[in-house]
Amino acid sequence: MSVQMLKSKKKKTAQQLIRVGHSPDADDAFMFYGIKYGNVNTHGLKLVDVIEEIELLNQRALRCELEVTAISVHAFSFLADFYDIMSCGVSMGDGYGPRLVCRKKAKFKSLKGKVVAVPGRFTTAYLLLKLWGKGDGEIRFLPFDKIVPAVQKGEVDYGLVIHEGQILFEEYGLKSIVDLGTWWMEKTKLPVPLGIDVVRKDLGAPLQKKVTKILHSSIEYGLKNRDKAIKYALKYGRGMDVGTADQFVGMYVNNWTRDLGPKGKKAITEVLSRAAKANLIPKVNFKIIQAK
Repeated sequence: MSVQMLKSKKKKTAQQLIRVGHSPDADDAFMFYGIKYGNVNTHGLKLVDVIEEIELLNQRALRCELEVTAISVHAFSFLADFYDIMSCGVSMGDGYGPRLVCRKKAKFKSLKGKVVAVPGRFTTAYLLLKLWGKGDGEIRFLPFDKIVPAVQKGEVDYGLVIHEGQILFEEYGLKSIVDLGTWWMEKTKLPVPLGIDVVRKDLGAPLQKKVTKILHSSIEYGLKNRDKAIKYALKYGRGMDVGTADQFVGMYVNNWTRDLGPKGKKAITEVLSRAAKANLIPKVNFKIIQAK
């Protein structure tokens, strides 16, 4: 066999690499568990995780760097020409979501004239804060895990907390001003889609669908093997014990995560349309890649 033929054969049998971005928190890790340890059929593809804080994933998606990635719904409004939404993998706040917190003795009237720590310009939490509309404070963008300490030390007046900060803030001596997921539910009667998984358009429809099926299988595997998946996810739990990690995963890996369905699609549409009407984002249309 010639050298050229050997090279050709090697090229044909090489696995196609798909980089999957997810944030370093328990729910995203739980979703990827089945893929990470080879417990689902990847149909000849090589899927590797790229773990970055959510705002960094938003930024990487804006540069179209990753084939598949978790991003904020807010960020997607600037990415609809390059990525499609996957039907699985959504982090949906069903009556709960990001919280605006402060020190216990502080009194809230308005954000005007106050310093507010926010976990990223393109996070859905920041978009919801702007839609909430309680004044324009001085926004200070900080990594999500630096916000609670900044509020504790008085470096900022208020902090917009996501991930485990939504349920652990009281342990750090803070109080909640508003749960933006609860506010959104009261306003719209819909859950709030915070994070979604997207797949790049240039992969083509067959590969987009294949990758979506693989992620769906990984989510299902984690749900069916919950104890093992929680144990793996706990590495990304930052101060959470098993019970708290299980609670947090239960909040954001659920039936919505399995499949958006019509109501989930409506929830995404509602956030994007209201934000567009408020001139906070461009008006967008989107396509959902089905796992089934």
